[in-house]
Amino acid sequence: MTLKGQEAAGPPRTTLLPTANGSGPSQEWEGHWPEVPERSLCVVGVIPVIYYSTLLGLGLPVNLLTTVALARLAARTRKPSYYYLLALTASDIVTQVVIVFMGFLLQGAVLARQVPQAVVRSANILEFAANHASVWIAVLLTVDRYSALCHPLQHRAASSPGRTRRAIVTVLGAALLTGIPFYWWLDVWRDVDPPSMLDEVLKWAHCLTVYFIPCGVFLVTNSAIVCRLRRRSQSGPRPRVGKSTAILLGVSTLFALLWAPRIFVMLYHLYVAPVHRDWRVHLALDVANMAAMLNTAVNFGLYCFVSKTFRATVREVIHDAHLPCTLGSRPEGVVGNSVLKPPGPPRGAEQ
Repeated sequence: MTLKGQEAAGPPRTTLLPTANGSGPSQEWEGHWPEVPERSLCVVGVIPVIYYSTLLGLGLPVNLLTTVALARLAARTRKPSYYYLLALTASDIVTQVVIVFMGFLLQGAVLARQVPQAVVRSANILEFAANHASVWIAVLLTVDRYSALCHPLQHRAASSPGRTRRAIVTVLGAALLTGIPFYWWLDVWRDVDPPSMLDEVLKWAHCLTVYFIPCGVFLVTNSAIVCRLRRRSQSGPRPRVGKSTAILLGVSTLFALLWAPRIFVMLYHLYVAPVHRDWRVHLALDVANMAAMLNTAVNFGLYCFVSKTFRATVREVIHDAHLPCTLGSRPEGVVGNSVLKPPGPPRGAEQ
């Protein structure tokens, strides 16, 4: 969209739009951001709409399937790692619904962001809370794997399904509380003024909470795990990396790679150039958001690649979902006699 109101003759003027919170234009730029006479255009066009629609259409069913499979594995084995992965998948589902569907598709594309500010800001709380929950559940999984490998006796004594569930509930509650300050998060797409102190605090809080602190935990704990495995390989036969540990390394690596562009662009936008008036930053933030949201749909492929048990459970879930349809298409007598009724022992076998 191009700003209007420029004079036909003479040097071009910069027309400032109101900020997202309804305040007027800033008094001066003070050299913080370069002046550009027109608002930056969205050069990617409808590509984000197609991308997010595909991501939601494929990722949501896959995550629901993952949830059912992990719920079965958690009920059978009662292992903390399966409970953490189940909570992580549930957080990804909430992220897809709240951010991808409500934020990018419904608000951004369908309604063209013409939504009351109170609604947008209330949705901000849910969006950031979902992000925080997803990331910090992964941190819980990391700490659990570190404890299981580096302090196995303490882990066995302290680990229980009840304690795992309490830890998950605590993290979810903390994620909701930490999402409340982001009610005042300004829309970076319309951020025409240099950042205020509140903007800087919220953006740095976002980068620290969602990326820098969790990645620091991932780096320390994963390094300790790798060092422990190397020491074991030097003192005896090469140790076998467990499925949970391999999944942990994959989840943390994918998160660090896919979220890095968004964090970099956020800090670049904060100190160098606005999204509103630089099409290159606009494009970079579009691509960075796409990469970050891809993180909500790739874990299913990772689980299937690493874990034979998970693949078998997924096939079981699909078979159980397909079986009622198959049974419903058969004659009633055939269903009752040949499928539902298990074969009994031969006559004379019981004493």
